[in-house]
Amino acid sequence: MNDDQLLRYSRHILLPQVDIDGQEQLQASKVMIIGLGGLGCPVAMYLVSAGVGEIVLCDFDQVEQSNLQRQVLYDEQSIGLSKVDAAIKRLSLMNSECSLSGIKEIIEVEMLSNIFEDKTSTEINLVIDCTDNLLTRLMINQACVNSKIQLVSGAAIRMEGQIATFFNSGDGPCYQCLFSNVDEKQLNCSEAGVLATTVGIIGTLQAQQVLKMLMNIGQVVDGGLTLMDGMSGDWQSLKVNKRADCPICNSVSN
Repeated sequence: MNDDQLLRYSRHILLPQVDIDGQEQLQASKVMIIGLGGLGCPVAMYLVSAGVGEIVLCDFDQVEQSNLQRQVLYDEQSIGLSKVDAAIKRLSLMNSECSLSGIKEIIEVEMLSNIFEDKTSTEINLVIDCTDNLLTRLMINQACVNSKIQLVSGAAIRMEGQIATFFNSGDGPCYQCLFSNVDEKQLNCSEAGVLATTVGIIGTLQAQQVLKMLMNIGQVVDGGLTLMDGMSGDWQSLKVNKRADCPICNSVSN
């Protein structure tokens, strides 16, 4: 690390759990953020400012006026722009040393699997799911399980949120293990609403888990699930067990 980097990341380096080695691990890491909405915005901002070396940003959507209430990467001049383009423009100003690239297509299992297995590019260490519907989350989970990529998943609606972490090593559970049945009609925030700070809290906690996993510090549970009730202020931590009938992780591990 050069002198400018030592100064920039000095508050990280002062932490005995991080030190120079941990910061260098962040700089050598590559992650993918899927979804640049209310969750993806704080995740991207914190990972870029923290010094993660390479980030792939995925979102097929454009910035709309209704996004500005909670999607803090964008401003009024961003309306009508691709979220990927607007995000890269803003994030580049935050940390010019972070390598940023974008995917503006709708993500599918085969596409993700091809990206994960592409040996000509730098390996993706971890995926952060910041999408807003269950079926997309399950599809991302399937691709991550297939390629044994670590996954940090977040969800928020109204004043409630959750964060889940999965190592996808083949021994533990996967995101699919949370669900015995998949209801395609589950609401998202465009239908049920969401308090702006709710996505900020959940997104920030996702970023915290990502940093810990990349540096291998602190406690992160494989299958750990944290639930937040913003109305009451209550938090609950659970452990997701691997389901014997899970059609995703058991098919891979077997």
